Amino acid sequence: MINLNRVAREIKTIGLYDLVLQDVQRIAGKNRVDEAKILQILEKNPEILQDYMQTNVEYNLSNIHLKDINVQNLKDECKQEAQTFNENLEKLRALEKYTLDFEQSATLVIIFSIEFFVLFSVQYFIVLLNLKEWQWWIYSLFASSVAFAYWYGKKQSRLYAKNKQRYEVLYLQTLQLLEALEEKECIKKEDLLIHECEEHV
Repeated sequence: MINLNRVAREIKTIGLYDLVLQDVQRIAGKNRVDEAKILQILEKNPEILQDYMQTNVEYNLSNIHLKDINVQNLKDECKQEAQTFNENLEKLRALEKYTLDFEQSATLVIIFSIEFFVLFSVQYFIVLLNLKEWQWWIYSLFASSVAFAYWYGKKQSRLYAKNKQRYEVLYLQTLQLLEALEEKECIKKEDLLIHECEEHV
Protein backbone atom coordinates (compact mmCIF):
# COMPACT_ATOMS: atom_id res chain seq x y z
CA MET A 1 0.00 0.00 0.00
CA ILE A 2 3.01 2.21 -0.49
CA ASN A 3 3.63 4.11 -3.72
CA LEU A 4 7.29 3.45 -4.54
CA ASN A 5 7.40 6.13 -7.24
CA ARG A 6 6.29 8.66 -4.65
CA VAL A 7 8.86 7.30 -2.19
CA ALA A 8 11.68 7.74 -4.72
CA ARG A 9 10.53 11.27 -5.60
CA GLU A 10 10.25 12.31 -1.95
CA ILE A 11 13.64 10.85 -1.02
CA LYS A 12 15.20 12.82 -3.87
CA THR A 13 13.42 16.15 -3.39
CA ILE A 14 12.25 16.57 0.21
CA GLY A 15 14.67 17.61 2.94
CA LEU A 16 12.92 15.51 5.58
CA TYR A 17 14.50 12.43 3.99
CA ASP A 18 18.07 13.79 3.67
CA LEU A 19 19.50 11.04 5.87
CA VAL A 20 17.78 8.41 3.73
CA LEU A 21 19.07 10.17 0.60
CA GLN A 22 22.62 10.08 1.99
CA ASP A 23 22.32 6.31 2.43
CA VAL A 24 21.05 6.02 -1.15
CA GLN A 25 23.97 8.14 -2.42
CA ARG A 26 26.45 6.01 -0.44
CA ILE A 27 25.05 2.81 -1.96
CA ALA A 28 24.98 4.36 -5.45
CA GLY A 29 28.54 5.65 -5.04
CA LYS A 30 27.62 9.10 -6.36
CA ASN A 31 25.99 12.31 -5.16
CA ARG A 32 23.46 12.71 -7.95
CA VAL A 33 20.87 9.97 -8.20
CA ASP A 34 17.70 10.03 -10.25
CA GLU A 35 14.39 8.48 -9.26
CA ALA A 36 14.99 5.38 -11.40
CA LYS A 37 18.25 4.70 -9.55
CA ILE A 38 16.54 5.25 -6.19
CA LEU A 39 13.86 2.70 -7.18
CA GLN A 40 16.59 0.16 -8.04
CA ILE A 41 18.27 0.75 -4.69
CA LEU A 42 14.94 0.45 -2.83
CA GLU A 43 14.36 -2.92 -4.51
CA LYS A 44 17.78 -4.29 -3.55
CA ASN A 45 18.01 -2.63 -0.11
CA PRO A 46 14.72 -2.95 1.81
CA GLU A 47 16.30 -1.26 4.85
CA ILE A 48 16.23 2.04 2.89
CA LEU A 49 12.46 1.75 2.52
CA GLN A 50 12.23 0.90 6.24
CA ASP A 51 14.18 4.08 7.08
CA TYR A 52 11.81 6.13 4.90
CA MET A 53 8.78 4.57 6.59
CA GLN A 54 10.28 5.05 10.06
CA THR A 55 10.87 8.75 9.30
CA ASN A 56 7.24 9.13 8.25
CA VAL A 57 5.90 7.54 11.43
CA GLU A 58 8.21 9.72 13.57
CA TYR A 59 6.75 12.82 11.89
CA ASN A 60 3.13 11.56 11.95
CA LEU A 61 3.02 11.06 8.18
CA SER A 62 1.26 8.04 6.74
CA ASN A 63 2.95 5.22 4.86
CA ILE A 64 -0.43 4.23 3.46
CA HIS A 65 -0.43 5.87 0.05
CA LEU A 66 -3.96 4.85 -0.87
CA LYS A 67 -7.14 6.88 -0.60
CA ASP A 68 -10.53 5.51 0.32
CA ILE A 69 -12.65 3.93 -2.38
CA ASN A 70 -15.60 5.97 -3.54
CA VAL A 71 -18.34 3.39 -2.98
CA GLN A 72 -21.12 5.39 -4.65
CA ASN A 73 -19.91 4.57 -8.18
CA LEU A 74 -19.42 0.84 -7.56
CA LYS A 75 -21.50 -2.14 -8.57
CA ASP A 76 -23.62 -3.54 -5.74
CA GLU A 77 -21.52 -6.71 -5.44
CA CYS A 78 -18.41 -4.58 -4.80
CA LYS A 79 -19.80 -2.12 -2.27
CA GLN A 80 -19.60 -4.22 0.89
CA GLU A 81 -15.97 -5.23 0.32
CA ALA A 82 -15.07 -1.66 -0.61
CA GLN A 83 -16.64 -0.35 2.61
CA THR A 84 -14.68 -2.95 4.59
CA PHE A 85 -11.52 -1.84 2.78
CA ASN A 86 -12.20 1.80 3.71
CA GLU A 87 -12.82 0.85 7.34
CA ASN A 88 -9.57 -1.14 7.39
CA LEU A 89 -7.64 1.82 6.00
CA GLU A 90 -9.02 4.03 8.75
CA LYS A 91 -7.99 1.50 11.42
CA LEU A 92 -4.54 1.10 9.86
CA ARG A 93 -3.95 4.85 9.90
CA ALA A 94 -4.91 4.93 13.59
CA LEU A 95 -2.61 2.01 14.43
CA GLU A 96 0.29 3.19 12.27
CA LYS A 97 2.04 5.07 15.11
CA TYR A 98 2.51 1.73 16.88
CA THR A 99 4.73 0.45 14.06
CA LEU A 100 7.47 2.71 15.46
CA ASP A 101 9.82 0.98 17.90
CA PHE A 102 8.72 1.92 21.42
CA GLU A 103 12.32 2.86 22.30
CA GLN A 104 12.14 5.58 19.62
CA SER A 105 8.63 6.76 20.38
CA ALA A 106 7.51 10.13 21.73
CA THR A 107 5.91 8.31 24.69
CA LEU A 108 9.29 7.21 26.01
CA VAL A 109 10.73 10.71 25.53
CA ILE A 110 7.85 12.17 27.55
CA ILE A 111 8.40 9.65 30.37
CA PHE A 112 12.10 10.52 30.56
CA SER A 113 11.34 14.26 30.42
CA ILE A 114 8.91 14.02 33.33
CA GLU A 115 11.41 12.01 35.38
CA PHE A 116 14.14 14.58 34.69
CA PHE A 117 11.77 17.34 35.82
CA VAL A 118 10.91 15.41 39.01
CA LEU A 119 14.62 14.84 39.76
CA PHE A 120 15.35 18.54 39.24
CA SER A 121 12.46 19.43 41.56
CA VAL A 122 13.74 17.02 44.21
CA GLN A 123 17.16 18.66 44.19
CA TYR A 124 15.54 22.10 44.28
CA PHE A 125 13.41 21.30 47.33
CA ILE A 126 16.25 19.70 49.26
CA VAL A 127 19.14 22.05 48.47
CA LEU A 128 17.68 25.46 47.67
CA LEU A 129 14.78 25.39 50.12
CA ASN A 130 16.92 23.78 52.82
CA LEU A 131 14.51 20.92 53.46
CA LYS A 132 17.13 18.40 54.58
CA GLU A 133 14.91 17.11 57.36
CA TRP A 134 12.36 16.15 54.69
CA GLN A 135 14.87 14.69 52.26
CA TRP A 136 13.94 11.02 52.84
CA TRP A 137 10.28 11.81 52.19
CA ILE A 138 11.21 13.73 49.07
CA TYR A 139 13.55 10.96 47.86
CA SER A 140 10.79 8.43 48.57
CA LEU A 141 8.46 10.47 46.40
CA PHE A 142 11.09 10.50 43.65
CA ALA A 143 11.62 6.73 43.98
CA SER A 144 7.85 6.24 43.73
CA SER A 145 7.75 8.33 40.57
CA VAL A 146 10.59 6.25 39.07
CA ALA A 147 8.70 3.04 39.91
CA PHE A 148 5.52 4.46 38.36
CA ALA A 149 7.42 5.59 35.24
CA TYR A 150 8.95 2.11 34.90
CA TRP A 151 5.52 0.45 35.25
CA TYR A 152 3.93 2.89 32.80
CA GLY A 153 6.78 2.40 30.31
CA LYS A 154 6.36 -1.38 30.44
CA LYS A 155 2.60 -1.02 29.98
CA GLN A 156 3.10 1.23 26.94
CA SER A 157 5.73 -1.13 25.53
CA ARG A 158 3.21 -4.01 25.68
CA LEU A 159 0.57 -1.77 24.07
CA TYR A 160 2.97 -0.94 21.22
CA ALA A 161 3.79 -4.62 20.68
CA LYS A 162 0.11 -5.66 20.73
CA ASN A 163 -1.02 -2.91 18.35
CA LYS A 164 1.93 -3.49 16.01
CA GLN A 165 0.82 -7.12 15.69
CA ARG A 166 -2.79 -6.00 15.08
CA TYR A 167 -1.51 -3.59 12.42
CA GLU A 168 0.46 -6.31 10.61
CA VAL A 169 -2.48 -8.74 10.55
CA LEU A 170 -4.93 -6.06 9.37
CA TYR A 171 -2.43 -4.81 6.76
CA LEU A 172 -2.24 -8.27 5.15
CA GLN A 173 -6.03 -8.66 5.26
CA THR A 174 -6.47 -5.26 3.61
CA LEU A 175 -3.94 -6.08 0.89
CA GLN A 176 -5.82 -9.32 0.13
CA LEU A 177 -9.08 -7.38 0.01
CA LEU A 178 -7.51 -4.87 -2.41
CA GLU A 179 -6.33 -7.72 -4.67
CA ALA A 180 -9.79 -9.32 -4.57
CA LEU A 181 -11.44 -6.02 -5.53
CA GLU A 182 -9.01 -5.63 -8.43
CA GLU A 183 -9.64 -9.19 -9.63
CA LYS A 184 -13.38 -8.53 -9.67
CA GLU A 185 -12.63 -5.34 -11.64
CA CYS A 186 -14.35 -3.24 -8.97
CA ILE A 187 -11.39 -0.84 -8.75
CA LYS A 188 -7.95 -0.15 -10.14
CA LYS A 189 -5.23 0.25 -7.56
CA GLU A 190 -3.62 2.94 -9.71
CA ASP A 191 -6.72 5.12 -9.24
CA LEU A 192 -6.37 4.92 -5.45
CA LEU A 193 -2.70 5.90 -5.24
CA ILE A 194 -1.91 9.17 -3.49
CA HIS A 195 0.94 10.69 -5.47
CA GLU A 196 1.71 13.64 -3.23
CA CYS A 197 1.69 14.23 0.52
CA GLU A 198 -0.24 17.39 1.40
CA GLU A 199 2.04 18.01 4.41
CA HIS A 200 5.03 18.37 2.07
CA VAL A 201 3.31 20.80 -0.32
